Amino acid sequence: MAPRLSVVVPIYNVERYLRECLDSIAAQTFSDFECVLVDDGATDSSAEIAAEYVAADARFRLVRQENKGLGAARNTGWRHLTDGTEYLAFVDSDDTLLPGAYQLMTETLDRTGSDFAACNADRFNSTGHRPSGAHTKPFRRTLLKTHVTEVPALVTDRTAWNKVYRRSFFDGAGLLYPEGILYEDAPVSVPLHYLAQSVDVLSDVLYNWREREPDDPSITQGRTNPRGLVDRVRSMELVREWLSSRDEPKFAENLRSYDHNCLVEEIPMFFWWVPDGDKAYRALYQEHVSRLLREIGVERIARLRSRPTRVKYQLTLANRMDEFVAVQRLQRLYRRGQRLRRRVTARV
Repeated sequence: MAPRLSVVVPIYNVERYLRECLDSIAAQTFSDFECVLVDDGATDSSAEIAAEYVAADARFRLVRQENKGLGAARNTGWRHLTDGTEYLAFVDSDDTLLPGAYQLMTETLDRTGSDFAACNADRFNSTGHRPSGAHTKPFRRTLLKTHVTEVPALVTDRTAWNKVYRRSFFDGAGLLYPEGILYEDAPVSVPLHYLAQSVDVLSDVLYNWREREPDDPSITQGRTNPRGLVDRVRSMELVREWLSSRDEPKFAENLRSYDHNCLVEEIPMFFWWVPDGDKAYRALYQEHVSRLLREIGVERIARLRSRPTRVKYQLTLANRMDEFVAVQRLQRLYRRGQRLRRRVTARV
């Protein structure tokens, strides 16, 4: 018989963290799973470490391919799943899970019949754990059989790895991870939120999302990495293209909702990094963000409540980047002043 749960773990040059990740999977209280490890052309000892787990535990198996990137590795793992498994999950190979993660999520799905369950997450490194800012808002409380149209904050639940999908739902959606870009999660995770009949949102912190150490920076954590900027904009465009391609009238409203989130939450994340970038980074920001703003519709900027956000978008579109940087630096100083006043007040 097929196991109930399939877990896909893409692996590329994570020898420093891989054992901790795979130990956390092997230790799951829900034991009826297979774990497909995808060696994405690792050049360190990662593949050898993975092979040790395959030799020691029949639930693990290893697939090898030339390096193609995280999205392609996830897709390869999906193609190598055992037929007939009921549930599907993805894990990034430097992260860890709490022992009861898959038991709680599968039992919840057994009970509700939802298309997938998503859990809260922590960030962690050698200094300890802290709440993941990307997950705090949508996972403030447990909500069963809900939907992104009922809980708009779920549009920010873009990560692939904090979920257990009903495999028939995932397979039937016909979505694969985009290959050759960073930030490949959202073009699958966000559409699946909209396609689901219902989802289970668990406030329990069941997943630990690693923050790489200073001497081992993650490709997605370099704030002024030009490729990261370009690919993150492209990720948003891919979600928009999918929503725009849907014929059902409800998806027009879904697109408006997604665009609003891009304008008020996702694109503004770039604001804080632009002053730290060089001229080439600022030029890329101006080019790619301006294109996205025009796709969304520049008339929507005038309707935003935040005047500073409106001003920054207007400066971006006008290619007045020196003024943009000056405005952003002033806002930084203002926020630092606010934090200082709060600390002084707290001491008094």
